[in-house]
Amino acid sequence: MSSRVSDLLGGLAPSATLAVDAKAKALKAAGEPVIGYGAGEPDFPTPAHIVEAAAKACYDPVNYKYTPTAGLGELRDAIVHKTKRDSGLSVDAGQVLVTNGGKHAVATALMTLLDPGDEVLIPAPYWTTYPEAVYLTGATAVP
Repeated sequence: MSSRVSDLLGGLAPSATLAVDAKAKALKAAGEPVIGYGAGEPDFPTPAHIVEAAAKACYDPVNYKYTPTAGLGELRDAIVHKTKRDSGLSVDAGQVLVTNGGKHAVATALMTLLDPGDEVLIPAPYWTTYPEAVYLTGATAVP
């Protein structure tokens, strides 16, 4: 099996977040008193009611199909209401895109807005993912 990856993927820097997380876990495994802040993982288990709700959803046939690309309508509507309630900002569900997390949201936004050759100002200090997400668009990160 070939280990070849695209030049684009091969040009990404190793994840600093994962490197810090791995170092913290190694130190902890060696008995060192470490609190790891690298990956942002909680230091407690997922609450039982959340685990139970997720398991229940797995058995509901309504969840057996692919969701709309932008996310479930009910979830997007809930985000509209939460956004209005918490920030006073009025948005339409058509302006809401549900993502798998922060990295996915940042990468999607940058892919939507940037072209090769664009420059992106990144205020420092910054999250280590930002320059790599810019790199994937063909633009240049300018810290």
